[in-house]
Amino acid sequence: MTRTGMPRAAAAIVALCLVAVLMRPAVTAVGPLIERVSADTGIPLALLGSLSTIVLITWAIVSPFAHGIGRRLGLGGAVLAAMGVLALGAIVRSLPGSSAWLWIGTALIGIALAVGNVLLPAVIKRDFPLRVPLMMGVYSAILGGAGAVASGLAVPIADLMGADAGAGWRLSLLVTAAAVAPLALLAWWATRRHEMREMRGSPGGRTPRIGIWRDPVAWQVAGYMGVQSTTFYVLVTWLASMSLDTGRSAAIAGVDVMIYQVFSLVGSLAVAFVMRGRAAHLTPALLPALGIAGVIGLMIWPEAVGFWVVPLGAFSGLSLGVSLTLMADRARDHSASSALSGMSQSVGYAIAAVGPALFGAVHAATGSWTLPLTILLVSMSAQAAFGIFAGRDRFVLESRS
Repeated sequence: MTRTGMPRAAAAIVALCLVAVLMRPAVTAVGPLIERVSADTGIPLALLGSLSTIVLITWAIVSPFAHGIGRRLGLGGAVLAAMGVLALGAIVRSLPGSSAWLWIGTALIGIALAVGNVLLPAVIKRDFPLRVPLMMGVYSAILGGAGAVASGLAVPIADLMGADAGAGWRLSLLVTAAAVAPLALLAWWATRRHEMREMRGSPGGRTPRIGIWRDPVAWQVAGYMGVQSTTFYVLVTWLASMSLDTGRSAAIAGVDVMIYQVFSLVGSLAVAFVMRGRAAHLTPALLPALGIAGVIGLMIWPEAVGFWVVPLGAFSGLSLGVSLTLMADRARDHSASSALSGMSQSVGYAIAAVGPALFGAVHAATGSWTLPLTILLVSMSAQAAFGIFAGRDRFVLESRS
């Protein structure tokens, strides 16, 4: 890399990291505040619980269209527009008055994040073709880290408003979701303005990627994304409840979730090491063994949940990073990667939206965590099976004899 190229690459990395910081807090900060939102608005907790489901369903619906948006506006322009919509959604969600703003803002946030989720792996594929596992690991680590920080800061920020509960949760949701937005938008525009200027002078791309939905390699990656997403959202939703049922206090249960998130970060950062050389073909299939060990541990010795969250966290972080890496590695170019990302994330989040509800329903019906945890064992076994095929050197949208 030339001396002039190094500062440009460094600026692109900084801009990517700032945008990555925006990609989870708007979702993860809601949970810790949900009881305050219910008390202030009068919306039942059960109904507010659907806010996260709305986001997942929005991701499933919008993801297939993100590739077309990227072709029309360019990757840089599409991501910039999505982050602008995200900031707008955060503002709308925090508006006082009608509770309708809460739902409208959440929908806007879901649309924006769907586009970002799909196109950012394609940006990494295009801009860092020789460092895909490393950059995917950094990207997924920032996703998890920013989401964890937002969860931890949500209540303290809300408390800054004192007795005004309504202003407290609104301020917290706005700050956690959009405080970094002006800097991220400026950095992204500064590093992509030449690309966006070139796109304005060229005809809009309209080449469809309909064939991605008939491609067997794409379905292998989509299946892998779907089952790993199911495990992650089930654990994020129910891990604290499982911890409480072992007799641990609410504070200790919160620590268990924090440890899970910390080791998820460690797993994300390890992606660059496990997706190199021959290991890149073996890791997708072998990785679920780590999660299976953690789930079996929870079933046999649930009181040691504080230990079992370590392998489960590492497994979750690695699984997300590997899934994102597969979206890049199973495509010849960034355009095919964008199409694959849109298709696989649509399938993945549609499956993930069902997982936590099914897990909770089985627990409510049986009064035990054993059978629900068996669902995770099935999901992880399916991930291993998908990994056998997705780890091969095959590429989407290529003819095969």
